[in-house]
Amino acid sequence: MNKPVLPLTYEQLDHWIESLQPALLAGRFTLAIGILRGGAPLALMVSHAAGTPVAFLRYERQSRTVAWDSTLPMPPAGSKVLLCEDIAGRGFTLVDCMAFLRQHGLDVKTLTGAVDDLSRIQPDYAIDARGYFALFPWERQAYTERYRDDWERVEAGTAPAMAEDHEYTTYAIDLDGILLPDVPLARYDEDLAMALAERDALQPFDVLPTIDLQRVRTIITGRPEPDRARTEAWLARHGFGHMQLVMRAPGTHDESPAGAAAHKAGAALRGGVTHFLESDPVQALLIAQQAPLLRVIWWDAQTQTGMLVGARAWDQAARRH
Repeated sequence: MNKPVLPLTYEQLDHWIESLQPALLAGRFTLAIGILRGGAPLALMVSHAAGTPVAFLRYERQSRTVAWDSTLPMPPAGSKVLLCEDIAGRGFTLVDCMAFLRQHGLDVKTLTGAVDDLSRIQPDYAIDARGYFALFPWERQAYTERYRDDWERVEAGTAPAMAEDHEYTTYAIDLDGILLPDVPLARYDEDLAMALAERDALQPFDVLPTIDLQRVRTIITGRPEPDRARTEAWLARHGFGHMQLVMRAPGTHDESPAGAAAHKAGAALRGGVTHFLESDPVQALLIAQQAPLLRVIWWDAQTQTGMLVGARAWDQAARRH
């Protein structure tokens, strides 16, 4: 995948659907029909924006068969329906589902979360993602190496199906404040050598975050690369030496909260993880802003609690009263 990723969050998709409300109301659609599963959230958003009842289609990609999958009956011939899918891609899902509905005499319009350079058709309503790889919140696991490997096997016909989404959950974690206590920054300013020695002598927390450490792929720390040898020695000494360690390159990212957060967000995306545990609340917000589909958890070791965080840049237009 050589295209830049365009992450589309639930909030962004909801705002986009809301902006279409006048057109959706004017369309007087009998049903919003979501193609399971990616089209279902969009069909529900359409329903909330325009009051349109929701139904679903189920599509089998290998056999290219379409089935009505809803407690609501198929509307009578001549009814106008809005078919919803996450993306108008290069495959046949949207084309086959449109043909199925038209065979039943329905007037079909289409809405997709994105349309890109490979799309077979131009939907009636779509976010223009040409030049980008659109990624939806229900596809965040596509970042992981295991997901991509499984997808290639399914596409090649060497695997029967993908695993359940939650089985692709993969973590990266911060180091200081997660596995061991933070040394106050003032100590480093007062006496760097003594502060580093103090840090090396620290023991791991008695209680670690309540996650499956087997799912932790990487430790991503704001410690600078020159600290690698002593950091790896501490990890090995306390049983964490099997984890991949990614450290900050001082020439690329400085030690400020913004610099450290940019380093961690980039490393998490490159490392193909779905969740990241961060001990600093400011950095957690900055990471969430830079990686919108990454599940960022601020972990407070003192209270042994985690908080899922999200952040978007403040729109100055919101200041208008």
